[in-house]
Amino acid sequence: MYFEKESCSVTQAGVQWLNLWLNLCLSGSSDSHASASQVAGITGNVSPHPANFCIFSTDFNIDSLPLPRKAHHDWALFHEESPKNNYKLFHKPVITLFNYTATFSRHSHLPLTTQYLESIEVLKSLRYLVPLQSKNKLRKRLAPLVYVQSDCDPPSDRDSYVRELMAYIEVDSYGECLRNKDLPQQLKNPASMDADGFYRIIAQYKFILAFENAVCDDYITEKFWRPLKLGVVPVYYGSPSITDWLPSNKSAILVSEFSHPRELATYIRRLDSDDGLYEAYVEWKLKGEISNQRLLTALRERKWGVQDVNQDNYIDAFECMVCTKVWDNIRLQEKVGIEPAGWPWKAEDTHLSCPKPTVFAFSPLRAPPLSSLREMWISSFEQSKKEAQALRWLVDRNQNFSSQEFWGLVFKD
Repeated sequence: MYFEKESCSVTQAGVQWLNLWLNLCLSGSSDSHASASQVAGITGNVSPHPANFCIFSTDFNIDSLPLPRKAHHDWALFHEESPKNNYKLFHKPVITLFNYTATFSRHSHLPLTTQYLESIEVLKSLRYLVPLQSKNKLRKRLAPLVYVQSDCDPPSDRDSYVRELMAYIEVDSYGECLRNKDLPQQLKNPASMDADGFYRIIAQYKFILAFENAVCDDYITEKFWRPLKLGVVPVYYGSPSITDWLPSNKSAILVSEFSHPRELATYIRRLDSDDGLYEAYVEWKLKGEISNQRLLTALRERKWGVQDVNQDNYIDAFECMVCTKVWDNIRLQEKVGIEPAGWPWKAEDTHLSCPKPTVFAFSPLRAPPLSSLREMWISSFEQSKKEAQALRWLVDRNQNFSSQEFWGLVFKD
């Protein structure tokens, strides 16, 4: 099954190429999802050396691999999500199967690190900014910190940290995780987290606990960008490389810089009681000054937009990049009869990588029992390494295989 997308087409050498959605293949074989003759019917042209490529997405699985794979069969991976959705992709034996990648890592062929940030302008915007004087008055009924999460006990173990932090400082928690405060009924649906009403509630707070569900370099979600847009100081836990993406050197409080939640609570209370110290964290926004050249360059040079009808989205951009690269290679081979320099592109392990999940261990009196879910992420990561090795062996063998054969290798030892 395939369909044509109107928003992005690639024209190379007078041939308009078909854009395919994810987990589909374009191939010259008659038993593929889209054969060369089908493509010729759409484009009016077919190469004497038909390109074969597949674009896989997050739900990549062992049943979706077209084997045997020939030397000119290109595989592309579009995976912008958390590792918890498919851990085996995050190991070298699997990620290096692909020729082209679009992931949250800055090292991928189409980096999606800023996928949750519309523009520099929204960071500078004062639309939702609540003046500090008003926030100080609101402190009579609001905690200094707010936490909004409904995906409980993820691989980052963020709820354990927040639970411990709550012993040292007041936190208003609106989500399903550690909830002690309720949102208005119309905002309880997680889909309302980008609603104007939700923004205005969160904007009243001085600080927000912006904790990712996984700890990976460059995995940065709306949990970080949203408070910056609203004029709330994020207390951030997640990507170890977050300092590379801060609007300014003093725009977020990093949990990693504190040895214990107790020390973090002490620091936040100090900022809460000293307007001058607090304002240092929002000065960049008040002045509209973003000093991080890496961030400015990434937004200026990316070839896709976020919620922008005047630009391709990142899916279209990736499809076009893959199509363009495949066609460039075909034309060079036909023209000079040799492989292009640097061909084929290959993914490296840096294109998608996350460390093994860990759990926090604080006060035995407040520590939650090691739930099956918290335990699951560690065991799932360990098993995914075996799955990655088994899958790589089978793909390198280059023959079709059954699920039974795959799982037999995974649990061989």
